[in-house]
Amino acid sequence: MTEGAQGVAPLEHPRTWTDVLVSAHRGVLASLEARAVPQPIGRYNAKGDAVYAADLAAEHAAIVELQRFAEPLHLVSEEARELQTAENGARYRVVIDPIDGSDNQARGLPLSALSVAVLRVEAPLHPDEVEAAIVGPLEGGEPWLVVRGEGANRGLQPLATSGAARIEDAFVSVELNHHEPCPVLADVLSRARAVRSYGCASRALALVAGGHLDAHIDIRGRLTPESYLAGASLVAAAGGSVVGTDGKALPATWALTDRVDLIVAATPALAAALVEALGR
Repeated sequence: MTEGAQGVAPLEHPRTWTDVLVSAHRGVLASLEARAVPQPIGRYNAKGDAVYAADLAAEHAAIVELQRFAEPLHLVSEEARELQTAENGARYRVVIDPIDGSDNQARGLPLSALSVAVLRVEAPLHPDEVEAAIVGPLEGGEPWLVVRGEGANRGLQPLATSGAARIEDAFVSVELNHHEPCPVLADVLSRARAVRSYGCASRALALVAGGHLDAHIDIRGRLTPESYLAGASLVAAAGGSVVGTDGKALPATWALTDRVDLIVAATPALAAALVEALGR
């Protein structure tokens, strides 16, 4: 765990993090039902990605619900960058990706999600620092949730990874968008039992946390915190491993434009095998 999160007692509020995060998911689903045809608006976010009208509607819906929490929050979103609900006194930073997988959502493809991670305002953007998080599927269905000290679940079902330890037994997800696979990555994928590419990091990580996938690889140098913080915290709570290509913990980041490579696996043994294979 990175410095700053240890020994901090959870705060008590009239509305729990689970309440407010689930409400945010419902609000985003309602906002999307009102927009049958996603439309680009000729604007780009800080990473250079096109912004759709649905992104802004979903962001607004999520923020409305998050602002119902019992105290002021510092809100950081992929689309609107930074928002503050009060000038002073915010103890939590809330990192929002209103539609992770917005290209999927715009084309009617099934995998997209609301991804929200809550951290202490002084903490770096790192999965170990996440106090609560949600990955909420935008085609409907139960969200994946994690709250510090309470574990991770989907509905009434606690999350647990598959326990896979060998590449040859693994269902592996890999992100290939804007990336030409290097020979070592191609070799890893050829060894895996099965390969998938979903175009939505938070959903891929949630699927690892729930035992449906065994690993996820993103080594494009493009992945930013709003897309992986919630999903990575789910994996860690479910017993999985989240590391960089060097096999060490992910670096601490501070901005949504900071990029990482990551390997997420059901077990430390599978993570180590992937790190070794990719390092050849």
